[in-house]
Amino acid sequence: MSNKTPTLFVEINESEIIFVAGNYDNDLKFSILEKTISSTDNFFKDELLVLNNAIELIKKNVEIIESKLDYIFKEVIIILDKFNCTSVSISGYKRLNQSQVLKENISYILNSLKLAVTDNEKNKSILHIFNSKSVLDKNITDNLPIGLFGDFYNHELTFFLIKNNDLKNIKQIFNKNSLNIKKIINKNFIECTQLIDKDMNFETFYCIKIKKDSSSISFFDSSALRYLENFNFGTNLLLQDVSKICSLNYEIINKILMDKIFDKENLKEDDLIENKFFDNNYRKIKKKLIKEIVQARIEEIADVILFKNINTKSFQNEIIKIYVIIEDEIILDNFKKDFIFYFSKNLKNKSTLLKNFEIEPLFIKAAQLSVFGWKKEAIPILQTKKSLITKIFKTIFE
Repeated sequence: MSNKTPTLFVEINESEIIFVAGNYDNDLKFSILEKTISSTDNFFKDELLVLNNAIELIKKNVEIIESKLDYIFKEVIIILDKFNCTSVSISGYKRLNQSQVLKENISYILNSLKLAVTDNEKNKSILHIFNSKSVLDKNITDNLPIGLFGDFYNHELTFFLIKNNDLKNIKQIFNKNSLNIKKIINKNFIECTQLIDKDMNFETFYCIKIKKDSSSISFFDSSALRYLENFNFGTNLLLQDVSKICSLNYEIINKILMDKIFDKENLKEDDLIENKFFDNNYRKIKKKLIKEIVQARIEEIADVILFKNINTKSFQNEIIKIYVIIEDEIILDNFKKDFIFYFSKNLKNKSTLLKNFEIEPLFIKAAQLSVFGWKKEAIPILQTKKSLITKIFKTIFE
């Protein structure tokens, strides 16, 4: 074991709790030492944490890692992929009159906007803040224009929020295990930064993840996370439609899909599902019918998530790339071309279909972000309430 102090990460998603411990070397590169994964069975009930079960599960798995490393953890970094985040974008400004943009100007705008958000979202807490747009005299700047001269500076921030009650419960289950939460990172954010690392030519894109029972869309604009939305449906809808319309049980449908018969570009009108998939109860069902049922649902999913989503309308003119991640590999193997087609229909460029993100690279990226941050993240100077001086400064600057 390394002599360096290990760091503990825990990911909470809808099906698993993943525990990872590792070390940073002298160059602050992270190496994974131990990993354990547990099911979320009995962890959630009706989308809410079952506190006693969650506390016990965390205790059990952390003790396993502590025993292997001969180390007692006091802190933990959380990766969230379960609790819904909401986002809000808000702008502030400073009249310059041909003076320089100072660091103090930007800090003031940031903290004023943070106070405005916390005052209006009293039931939520801030997870992330991003510098989503900086405009100096109507010119968008790639970086904060500290030291530049101008007449008018506008700064837009995007805040990602979590419900206070969710945050309270998360803190409680770790505090009961003597673990202080050092940082909470949204998993969609980590995954999008991984995509940028792989393809630096694209820093503006959609990332759409379709799991079995849920989906999400993230919008990254010039390396800043601008929007995130979750949906309570996934690829299981495709199976439900086929089951309902064709009167097939899920076992038979899965047998059919395992054979990858829908990966062909053209199915003949009279092609039937083979007898081998049925248990002495053969029924004549056209392959093309099943394909058309699935295609109709994929198109609907693409419309709901992106093309007819009122929340993404304002971003769609800016988009130059779209990534689609399909979690269910059987669905992906059969209907890959259909997902590409329907998620590309209103875009100039074809969508790129990806397999699900691997666990270890994601935790290594999370470790990097927890140390170095992200270039478009904004770190506010904490202010807990509006003092008289704050109100006076606000009047002067605005």
